[in-house]
Amino acid sequence: MDLATRLAELQKRTVEHREVLLTEEAAKTALVMPFIQALGYDVFNPSEVVPEYVADVGTKKGEKVDYAICRDKSVAVLIECKPSSSELNINHAGQLFRYFSVTSARLAILTNGVVYQFYSDIEAPNKMDDKPFFTFSMDAIKPTDVKTLENFAKGNFDIDKIVKEAGNLKIQSLLRKELEKEFSDPSDDFVKIMARRVYSGNVTAAIKDNTAKLLASTISTLVRDMVTDRLSSALNASTPKPLEVTNEPEPTEEEIVTTQEEMSGFHIVQAIASKFVHPKRIVMRDQKSYCAILLDDNNRKSIARLHFNAATSKYVGTFVDKEETRHQINDLTDIYQYVPQIEARLKELEAAAKGAKAAATAD
Repeated sequence: MDLATRLAELQKRTVEHREVLLTEEAAKTALVMPFIQALGYDVFNPSEVVPEYVADVGTKKGEKVDYAICRDKSVAVLIECKPSSSELNINHAGQLFRYFSVTSARLAILTNGVVYQFYSDIEAPNKMDDKPFFTFSMDAIKPTDVKTLENFAKGNFDIDKIVKEAGNLKIQSLLRKELEKEFSDPSDDFVKIMARRVYSGNVTAAIKDNTAKLLASTISTLVRDMVTDRLSSALNASTPKPLEVTNEPEPTEEEIVTTQEEMSGFHIVQAIASKFVHPKRIVMRDQKSYCAILLDDNNRKSIARLHFNAATSKYVGTFVDKEETRHQINDLTDIYQYVPQIEARLKELEAAAKGAKAAATAD
């Protein structure tokens, strides 16, 4: 079983049980120990994982850190745990700071079993940094998190490589936080930079205010469009292809042309539906006046319709039973506003199919 699969199983356990893991011991047993195991270490082998590791620090005697992971008979990683209900902050890391300077460890982890913060001594040798170089949450494990965590697995562990890359990870983490802040609430400096790029002449107070208002929504739209493009590329192999543009005469009224815009709209609906059913079950049938999006290529299982043929307005049709409701949209990304209706329709169709199957079995 690879690391990604082990983490996925642990993520499921974390989501299911975190609310009842109110003590530090509960979080350690149910969440942190399995995480150490997922990295390939034997938590029951005291030469690999030492619970309640003790090292005297100055006048402080008998202080303990929750776990020490050992490599070649030396302490490599220190782990301090808190209850899963605790929000981690640097004040929780006091023992890690003290132990870091008196052991051979160059890595330290502060965790509540849900969030894991990784520290090293990037800024000053043998002194733990006050900011983590890598943080991930079991609530939302990203593919990049798995790739980073593979470096900490028992079979891949290379302390020199990890510490060397830790500096870049730390800068990336800080840059990400700053970008998130700028995207959600653009700073004056960022607004001025962007305004100077799109306006000629002086950037007046009115121009700056208008740019600030438009920046957040523009960034949001850009991100949604990028996500849509990625989904379209990923799903394109399993969907019908639009007709190629040629130099042949324009099609007659009897011919149907699937536009790229219709294909993009289909991909968005398909991506929304893939949360509940396999993407290949979502099929498009293009008609003269609309594109029908169906479940299982069954015209009695309409999920949505794209009415994109009008010269001025575009509409998305959603269904409850056989009744269609049309919604005017200005942009393809507006389809995401109707996720609840699309999801409800899929649940309705799947429930009807199960009911029909149960009835047939009973007969």
